Amino acid sequence: MKKSALHTLLIGCLFLPLVANAQKSKERPNILFCIADDASMKSFGAYGDTFIHTPSIDSLAKEGVVFNNAYNGNPKCSPARACILTGKYSWQLKEAADHNGRFPSEFKTYPQLLANEGYNVGFSGKGWGPGVYDTADNPAGPEYNSIKITPPYENISNIDYAANFGAFLNEKGEEKPFCFWLGAKEPHRAYELDSWKKAGRELKEAVVPPFYPDNDIVRGDLLDYANEVEWYDTQVGRAIQILREKGLLENTMIVVTSDHGMPFPRVKGQIYEEGFHIPLIFYWKGKIYPGRTVNDFVSFSDLAPTFMEVVGALPHRQMTGGSLIKQLLSPKSGQIDPSRDHVLLGKERHDVGRSNEDGTDLAYPVRAIRNDSLLYVHNIKPKRWPVGNPEYGFLNCDGSPTKTYLTDLKPGDKEYFFFEMNFDKRPEHELYNIQEDPHCINNLADLPEYAVQIKKLRTQMETELIAQGDPRTLGNGDIFDNYIYYGKRLDYKTGERISPLNYVKQDE
Repeated sequence: MKKSALHTLLIGCLFLPLVANAQKSKERPNILFCIADDASMKSFGAYGDTFIHTPSIDSLAKEGVVFNNAYNGNPKCSPARACILTGKYSWQLKEAADHNGRFPSEFKTYPQLLANEGYNVGFSGKGWGPGVYDTADNPAGPEYNSIKITPPYENISNIDYAANFGAFLNEKGEEKPFCFWLGAKEPHRAYELDSWKKAGRELKEAVVPPFYPDNDIVRGDLLDYANEVEWYDTQVGRAIQILREKGLLENTMIVVTSDHGMPFPRVKGQIYEEGFHIPLIFYWKGKIYPGRTVNDFVSFSDLAPTFMEVVGALPHRQMTGGSLIKQLLSPKSGQIDPSRDHVLLGKERHDVGRSNEDGTDLAYPVRAIRNDSLLYVHNIKPKRWPVGNPEYGFLNCDGSPTKTYLTDLKPGDKEYFFFEMNFDKRPEHELYNIQEDPHCINNLADLPEYAVQIKKLRTQMETELIAQGDPRTLGNGDIFDNYIYYGKRLDYKTGERISPLNYVKQDE
């Protein structure tokens, strides 16, 4: 072989890995992660809804895979979103396990990690929050919120999420793959009162859960909520169209979800089925067999390791969830991994308004386990008010016409049991047969015939929580009460709200 030929061959061999890496970079999928703020799983047509219209998201479901047993780990905005970003379970999040806390800078997030892998990252709307963070950018990535829109109803955000996504793509170009967080602020409250009339709806359309009275106030509130869920769907549809027009849809994984259930009593922030059971839909053309459903139990903590594996990177060692690649790429529907037969759930301090005689804001700690048939809930401090103290306005429940109607009920009123169901104190142990009682109305925990099942479920739950280092189960749960709350809190002497800045100064 001539020297020049040998030299050419050696140079070619040296460059082969670079060519392969460049090819890998071009083939790596984009990720568009779409998350609603306070939308229940049952509010989407893909999950059987009949009065809220979500054609864009439903079309993704038909061409992708629908997870029937997806759970958020903690049914409140900032802890649920922290689970997504870190791949950790709620009780492993330190300050971020509380609502309106501080996001620990020691935690690596998948947007940060993907940026290190050469991805362009960004977010529009609501990223991680509410709370404070020490990094330059929101944990969800750099912010793209400059483009505004005139929304159809009052109190809908004027941020044009889809247009900002398009601006992100235009700014970053197509040399690198992207990972973008489209975080709608809807259907978070407040709503334009009676916007359902402007939308041409009728009260008879609403489907009222059995834990509310069926009246015009509740029906109107549900229809106002429906308008905002549909706005989220519109934004997702516009983002899909942008991808299509730019020729990026073929190589983009789209994920659609919501952080927790609707902002109504007994749902948002509560360990009941509609609060923590969330929608989760994946679309990935050419990779996911279309029209599939998966029954494996999955959690928000599984998303970050999934995204890492999708792009060809190893999950960070801090991530404790497990990748869903097996579930995504399987040609089958139903149960894919038999070991995914349950999920753990929990909550600590959500919003303030619960105190002891010293005026300290306290958590309402709960741990729960949900399998295919049963939900077992351990209310660890049952003497505390689960939705906040009544004298402070039940602050772990957003203000709404439905809340006002329920809290105005008085003992002796015919419908007072609705108040008790939504706001009253709860027993230490709750057990629900989900197949027969999906709304968690009939607590079976006091029935002797379920004692063995409760013991078995609690042992399984606590064994896993101990292995995961849960401070609450290990006897150090009061740490969650002592983390700073960075939202507005109550001055228990005057009853006034104290700004976050004043509160921080007082504690520092």
